[in-house]
Amino acid sequence: MIKTKNITKRVTTSEGELQILQPISFDVKAGESVAIVGASGSGKSTLLSLLAGLDQVSDGEIFLDGAGLHDMDEEQRARLRGDKVGFIFQSFMLVQSLTALENIMLPAEIAGMDNPQKRAQDILDMVGLAHRGQHYPNQLSGGEQQRVAIARAFITNPQILFADEPTGNLDAKNSEKIEDLLFKLNQESNTTLVLVTHDNELAQRCQRQLQMHAGELTEITENATDTMHKQAV
Repeated sequence: MIKTKNITKRVTTSEGELQILQPISFDVKAGESVAIVGASGSGKSTLLSLLAGLDQVSDGEIFLDGAGLHDMDEEQRARLRGDKVGFIFQSFMLVQSLTALENIMLPAEIAGMDNPQKRAQDILDMVGLAHRGQHYPNQLSGGEQQRVAIARAFITNPQILFADEPTGNLDAKNSEKIEDLLFKLNQESNTTLVLVTHDNELAQRCQRQLQMHAGELTEITENATDTMHKQAV
């Protein structure tokens, strides 16, 4: 489902060129759940944005379901995201002029899905916010906005779901509910799940865990006595 070959990311700063990601190669199978963990500034969110086609690699290749993101322009990447990808942003990225219900409906409307309002209302209920559908983002708490953002990502039943700290703004009760929703979608719809998190418990619910450190990616392999790291392939 996801295949990367020697992808890198560099940016130009006032002090010169900065290498954010070292050459990275790894694959994610269809229906697999993968957690990317690591310290702040290690490159986790940058990698997630590249995989989702929200940013472009400096070098290397990324394939989503066989389609080469690295060869696409922004319009083509946007079309691919609309067809195959859901993304849960850490900063919510809700449209302030739309209600919670309208924010959730938006991807379904763009995709031309039938009865988007009914579908949005059902999924709003799933995340425990049926009573908040007519409220605007500035009328919602941070945790409520996060749940709206998650519902919006779910609505099109994406083949691949990327999530950047999906439970970072939630209390323990709501975190557990959202985690259950993420893995329910992953298991019942065979949705490939790739998430960035600081939450070790959430990461351990995934089938695989990858560690980012200073732009380098390694896979975490645990045995009964210790934790070993090997280069992700």
